[in-house]
Amino acid sequence: MKLRLGTSTYSFWHFSEVKTPIEYVMEQAYNLELDGVEILEVQLESRDTSYLNSIKAKALELGLDIYCVATHQNFVSPSKEVREQEIEKTKKSLDLAYHLGSPIIRVNSGRWGTIKSFDELMKNKGIEPPIKGYSEEDAFGWVIESLNKLLPYAENYGIILGLENHWGLTINPEGLLKIIESINSKYLQVLMDTGNFTENIYESLRKIVKRAALVHAKTYFGGGVWYSLDIDYKEIYKILREVNYKGYISIEYEGKEEPTIGVKKSIDLIKNSFNPKNFG
Repeated sequence: MKLRLGTSTYSFWHFSEVKTPIEYVMEQAYNLELDGVEILEVQLESRDTSYLNSIKAKALELGLDIYCVATHQNFVSPSKEVREQEIEKTKKSLDLAYHLGSPIIRVNSGRWGTIKSFDELMKNKGIEPPIKGYSEEDAFGWVIESLNKLLPYAENYGIILGLENHWGLTINPEGLLKIIESINSKYLQVLMDTGNFTENIYESLRKIVKRAALVHAKTYFGGGVWYSLDIDYKEIYKILREVNYKGYISIEYEGKEEPTIGVKKSIDLIKNSFNPKNFG
């Protein structure tokens, strides 16, 4: 398994008030000898063509791939108007990813929003009750319908929708696979996050790894911003090797230690854990 290693720009900006510039993250990725970057869409300064072109030029200058654009959407709403707005927003994200040359975007199913505080949601392990009068089956129907509407647009660009195991309907492997298998398109695959299953981690990851088009490697040096997991990356390597995974490993450093130090430690951890010599 050849290791292609990059970092999300999120690793250097955890939604603090002042955004960390994408160009700065790219410079750090080059200094750390990474292969590419995953760009968090909301971290971009603008969507102006001149700015996006400057990001592409910077990637070329540094010899970095832009291998993913991480986007946000929420299809879990009883309002058809709201869902259509989210579909149109995601189409604009696909436009942006195509402009930047990214072959995949991260998409979310969305969640009910009945727990307003993200900190409270994390305390509740990402689980929240449905809106009164509706069920999870309703929500699955909304998400599947919305993604089906997006697929022709994504296919036209040749961009994969990478559905992440995240909060909401994809909080467990069964929910994630229910959506993936109901649609059954090569343009809808899994974005496998090693830190978003907080229970039965390795068993859950094994259930979804066959459909993984990209892997997020969560790390928490200095303690997690919201929570910490003790992830065994040697076990992660075994899981990926079982299916001959060939894609990028994208670091999502979510610790409190200074990012350049935390990301460097993450790189060392993954490179050591993914060393075939350790497995005989």
